[in-house]
Amino acid sequence: MSALNLVPNYPRARQITLALSGASGAPYALALLKRLLEADLQVHLLVSSAARVVMATEQDEQWPAQPAALATLLSERYQAKSEQLKVYGKEEWFSPVASGSGAPRRMVICPCSMGTVAAIAMGNSDNLIERAADVVIKEKGQLIIVPRESPYSALHLENMLKLARLNVTIMPASPGFYHQPKTIADLVDFMVARILDHLDVDHALMSRWGYGH
Repeated sequence: MSALNLVPNYPRARQITLALSGASGAPYALALLKRLLEADLQVHLLVSSAARVVMATEQDEQWPAQPAALATLLSERYQAKSEQLKVYGKEEWFSPVASGSGAPRRMVICPCSMGTVAAIAMGNSDNLIERAADVVIKEKGQLIIVPRESPYSALHLENMLKLARLNVTIMPASPGFYHQPKTIADLVDFMVARILDHLDVDHALMSRWGYGH
C-alpha cells in the first residue's frame, strides 16, 4: 500500500513519535511507552539496532528486529487498541514520520545517545530516527530528547546547545530525590512524569511541587 492511500487512525493531535536510540535508559522508554498508550495516544515507535541491544542488556528482553513482530509483542503487553501502536523499520522512508505532511507534531527520543544528538544537530538523516527528528524541527513541532551520558564532553554540550537554540527540549535522564523515592521505579516515574508534563499529557505518577507528597 502506498503512503498516499494511508488514512490516519488518530487525529494528528493524538499522535506522537517515540524513538529509542542506543543510550542507557531502557526502563524510561518502557514506562513512557506504557503511559502514552494509556493516555490513548497513537504511538509511532522507532527503535534503533543499538536500542535493542540496550533493551536486552538492561531489561533482559530480546526485541524482534521485524517491526510487525515488535508491534504485536508490545501491543499485547500493554493492551493497545487496534492500530494504536505503529512500529517502523530504520529505513521505512514512506512512513508518516518521514514527511512533514504526515508526521506527528510531537516527538520524544528516550533514551537519546550522543551519536543521535550529533546526527540531529548536523542535520543528518541516515536513518528514520534522524529523519523524523529533522522533520519535527523543520515543521516547528515539539521535540524532546532524553540524553543519558556521563560525563558530557564539550562536543556533547555544544551539540545539545545547538539543538536547544532550535527549541528542542533537552531533558537529561537526571531524576530528582525531593519526592523521597523508595524504588528504582520511583526514579523512573520521576523522569516519565517530567516528559508527560512537557507533552501536556495528564498523569498521576507523582505529586506536584507545593501540592503535598
